Amino acid sequence: MNVINWSLVMPIIILQLILMVFALFNCAKQAATNGPKWMWVLIIIFINIFGPILYFIIGRKAD
Repeated sequence: MNVINWSLVMPIIILQLILMVFALFNCAKQAATNGPKWMWVLIIIFINIFGPILYFIIGRKAD
């Protein structure tokens, strides 16, 4: 019987959601990104925790 320990999983899920929402808002506000915005939106959404981190490291253009 597989039992999920939700007290360990929920902080990771919440962290993922916070990172994803913050990265999506930042991407929408950003005037220009390194690469097309639609690509970064897909990366942020579909590459769980690492997508938003990649966006903040690589995707944002310095003003």
